[in-house]
Amino acid sequence: MRLKRMRIWIKALRAPFFTATIIPVILGATLAWHDGSFFNWPKFWLTLCGVVFIHAGTNLINDYFDHLSGCDAINLTCTPFSGGSRVIQDKQISARNIFLASLFCFTAGSLIGLYLNYLSAGNLVLILGAIGVFLGFFYTVKPLRIVYGGRGELAVGVGFGLLVVAGTYYVQLQQLPLKLFVVSLPVSILIALVLFINEFPDYDADKAVGKKTLVVILGKKRSMILYQILLSVTYLMIIGLVYFKLLPFFCLIALFSLPLVFNSLVVVRKNFQQIQELLPVNALTIGLHSLVGILLSAGLALDKIFLVK
Repeated sequence: MRLKRMRIWIKALRAPFFTATIIPVILGATLAWHDGSFFNWPKFWLTLCGVVFIHAGTNLINDYFDHLSGCDAINLTCTPFSGGSRVIQDKQISARNIFLASLFCFTAGSLIGLYLNYLSAGNLVLILGAIGVFLGFFYTVKPLRIVYGGRGELAVGVGFGLLVVAGTYYVQLQQLPLKLFVVSLPVSILIALVLFINEFPDYDADKAVGKKTLVVILGKKRSMILYQILLSVTYLMIIGLVYFKLLPFFCLIALFSLPLVFNSLVVVRKNFQQIQELLPVNALTIGLHSLVGILLSAGLALDKIFLVK
C-alpha cells in the first residue's frame, strides 16, 4: 500500500520532469568549477534540493489551479507529457492535499534558498530565488496566471534556465559574470520548447477555458514553424558561443545531438496536427534538453581537465 501511495505521489510531482531543473543546476555548477578552482559539493546538493522543491511546488500548484479552472477535467487528449498528472481527476489525491503539498514544497525550497543566501555574499541568491518562486507560483495562480497570457514559455525559459544557471554559479563562485545571460540561453530555449511542444495536445482544452498559451494564440501551424526556428537557433547559438570564446571548444560535442534535432524537425512538420504521432517529438525535445545540458557540462569539464585555452 505504501509503495502504491508513493508511486501516486511521484506521479503527482511529475518527478521524471525534474530534469528540467537538474540539468541547469549541473550546468551552472560545472561552469563555476570551470571558471574557478574549487567545487563545493555540500552547496551543490543544497542547491539541487532547493531548486527541485520549487519545481515540485510549481507542478503541484499548476495541477491544483488547472483543476479549479476545469482545464484538466475537460482535456480528452492527455498524453504522458501533457494534461497534468491527473491524480485529482482520477481521485487518487484530493485537491486540498495537492495544494498543501505545493505549499510545503515552496516552503522547503525557500528555506534552503534562505540558508544558501546566508552562506553567500549579499542577497543575490535571495533575489534570484524570490523571482523563481514568484514565476513558479503565479504560473497558474490569479491574478497573474502567467501561462494564460502566452507568457508561459518565457517564464519557464527564464525560471528553469537563466535563474537556475546563474543562481547555482553564484552559490559556487560568489560571482555573476554577464556571460551567464547568454551561456544559459541554449538550455533556456530548450526547456521553453519542452513546454511549447507539450501544449500542442492540450490545444482544444486550453482554448475552451481561455488558457491562451502560445500555441492557442499562434495556432498549431505557426507554432510548428516557431518550434523549428527556435530549435535551429539553439544550435547556431552554441556554435556562436564557442566562436566568441564564451564557451570552450570542447562544448561543440553538444552538436552530436544534431541527429535528434533533424528527426524532431521532420516529425513535427509532418504531424503537428496529430497528437499520437507527435509524441516522439515531445519525448525528443525533453531528451534534447537533457542531452545538450549534459554535453555542454561535459565540454566544460574536459576543457578544465585538459586546460585547453
